[in-house]
Amino acid sequence: MDIISNALEFEQRKQTFKTTSERIEASREVKDLILSLNKIYKKEKDPEIMDLMKRLTVIKQKIEKRLKGRP
Repeated sequence: MDIISNALEFEQRKQTFKTTSERIEASREVKDLILSLNKIYKKEKDPEIMDLMKRLTVIKQKIEKRLKGRP
């Protein structure tokens, strides 16, 4: 359950990534967390884990949108 606590800590962290490298690191970290949570979810089928993955996915999408820039 260490993964879940890491995911909750990431979610509560202040989401101000000033540099591109910080955004890339955050995107990779949240991706790893989501994939790890998915493995746990496949075994346990806990809806709270699914909700956590959805919230992290929203954060990841915001980070990636900022990385790609404006068209």
